[in-house]
Amino acid sequence: MRLVLVGPPGAGKGTQATALSRRLGIPHISTGDLFREHITRRTALGRDAERYLDAGQLVPDHVTTGMVRRRLGEPDAQQGFLLDGFPRTLPQAQALTAILSSSGAPLDAVLELTAPADVVVERLLSRGRPDDTEQIIRHRQRVYRHQTLPLLTHYAPLVRTVHAVGTVEDITTRALTALTEPAGHP
Repeated sequence: MRLVLVGPPGAGKGTQATALSRRLGIPHISTGDLFREHITRRTALGRDAERYLDAGQLVPDHVTTGMVRRRLGEPDAQQGFLLDGFPRTLPQAQALTAILSSSGAPLDAVLELTAPADVVVERLLSRGRPDDTEQIIRHRQRVYRHQTLPLLTHYAPLVRTVHAVGTVEDITTRALTALTEPAGHP
């Protein structure tokens, strides 16, 4: 199964990606992990990413896409994967479509984790990180909504929405059930 996981900061994407990866027997591919791996290994893509990150800038699409393309070409991703953090923008989604088209293996589904804004704000505030102020968190929520709406439209036939409030196991069960239902099913 080839999946993309989307949801606002605080919706539990990382937690669910780990649980779903284990349950489905597919690798969890996180762009954050890819950045760290390439930077640690001092690859050309890692050096490019590090230059942008050190300057406090977003890593450009071509660098991120290059890392994802390489990772999806590895043997363990041939039978499926769960992408977490990619794509974040419409150009990245279009690049992913091109990558998958060349392998003849399209996406099976896009899992959208949803939770009320106040719930995700509370979750993030409870982490106690210095950069997790309510103002910053709400700004991240707005950025997410702005960037993701075009993605959800782009992937409309593949989107499965999962209510991400409850225990980890409850949410995982909802996600697995959603993967067996036709798109657009509530």
